[in-house]
Amino acid sequence: MLKHRGFPGRLPGTDFQFTIRRGNPRGVTPIVRRERHADRKAVDRRADAAFLAALWEHFGDEPFERGNLDAGRLSWLFGREVVPAEDPFDPESYEALLRINENVARASFPDAFEEWG
Repeated sequence: MLKHRGFPGRLPGTDFQFTIRRGNPRGVTPIVRRERHADRKAVDRRADAAFLAALWEHFGDEPFERGNLDAGRLSWLFGREVVPAEDPFDPESYEALLRINENVARASFPDAFEEWG
């Protein structure tokens, strides 16, 4: 499992984790699309925006390997802002390639993209 050095481990001041320390010996947690409802807490939305900002800062518009990125956090963005970068895509692989769908990400998190330019 690739460890993304320098990637933030969590949202500062919270328990929202962005990376995992080690692979799951019982199997890889699959990435699944989670629905974001309008009544989500502000801190949940802030975690999504911060995670997407970290992804953009580290990878930009280039494909990236899932590696030690948290499957739960990726799942909140998967299928919208973060999409598969390969076909076929294996949601249960640490080597799976993903990419940021920049147009959707800018529409979903416009405030975060203001600072990215």
